[in-house]
Amino acid sequence: MAASSSWPAARDEASFWTPDVDIPHSNRERRQQTGPYLRSIPPFITTAELEVSASLAAEIEEASNEIVRFDAEFGSVLGPYGSVLLRTEAVSSSRIEQLSASARAIATVETGVGGASGNADVIVANARAMQTAIAAASSLDEAAILETHRILKHNDQPSIAGKFRIEQNWIGPGDAGPRLANFVPPAHERVPALMADLVTFMQRNDLPVIALVAVSHAQFETIHPFIDGNGRTGRTLVHAILRDRGLTTESTVPISAGILSNTDDYFSALTRYRFGDTDAIVSMTARSSVHAVGLGRQLIGELQEIRQGWNDVVRARKGADAWRLADLIISQPVVTRELIAQRLDVGENNVDRILQPFEDAGILIKTGSSSRGRRVWRSTEVLGALDAFGERLGRRALGR
Repeated sequence: MAASSSWPAARDEASFWTPDVDIPHSNRERRQQTGPYLRSIPPFITTAELEVSASLAAEIEEASNEIVRFDAEFGSVLGPYGSVLLRTEAVSSSRIEQLSASARAIATVETGVGGASGNADVIVANARAMQTAIAAASSLDEAAILETHRILKHNDQPSIAGKFRIEQNWIGPGDAGPRLANFVPPAHERVPALMADLVTFMQRNDLPVIALVAVSHAQFETIHPFIDGNGRTGRTLVHAILRDRGLTTESTVPISAGILSNTDDYFSALTRYRFGDTDAIVSMTARSSVHAVGLGRQLIGELQEIRQGWNDVVRARKGADAWRLADLIISQPVVTRELIAQRLDVGENNVDRILQPFEDAGILIKTGSSSRGRRVWRSTEVLGALDAFGERLGRRALGR
């Protein structure tokens, strides 16, 4: 595979693998996995020269303009749609890792009432990790990345959450070891220095932002500093850098949703990066950004139409708390009395009065008690729109 003329390619080093005797493996697996293997030695990139062709520069400029335009268009009126975009990005990023859940399951986890588990918990943790990374955008260092990973993994894998790995990992088949893997990241002893180098690289001001985003993400995935959660943590860096460099100020462009349109290209671009080809990942990031803007506009438009329709059926005076609840339902389509009281800053004794117009109009449906004994209401209309959007993304990802 040809490398770019200036970007350094990763090298390989030989090591030897013996499957862990404490982990059950078949005799066949042990024979296959015992022996020498090659693992990557990623280059340090702090001062590496990045060449950008005229055609690629045009792609970068188009993507940058689209992101800035989207942020300007929706940033000042984002309101409840901001959390929807953030959740959509978390859902899409998780889906790249073959993790999916219904909108209802995700929204139920977000209420804190229980009753959902598994992938929904993971996706909600992903959204919270993304928020953390964006909040730390102006001081994005190793500590911020570790905190992002801690939030992502503290529920399902607390023993590894927020810690750089101290053992070998690999990508692809071969549960017993790295010899059959598609890619083997560097030895864990190299991770701290490589991450320090990456953090320094992310501070560079001499590169187009989209290129900086793409290369930072690809380098992170090549280092693979954690035992698990690298893909989702790495994609949070995209949004942290976009926010730090001012391409976004309020919105979260669902770039992972754009990547879902062609995951094969995405993984191929990451592989090509390791051979010194930066063009593929930069172009992929630019094209995914443009596609993501279109997807974001589509989703917001559908939800705005739903929200507008409620104005005709909800009976409440102008300025009433009911209209604040309407906005809350868009961002949080499963609610409890406690959540409404907290988010709207009203007494719990006033919540039923605010809820009643939405029950009367059929916008909210009471679903009985949660696993913690709380009443739960859901908007089937909003949940249906979110699930339908997710299904469309899934069909694009499968090329249907």
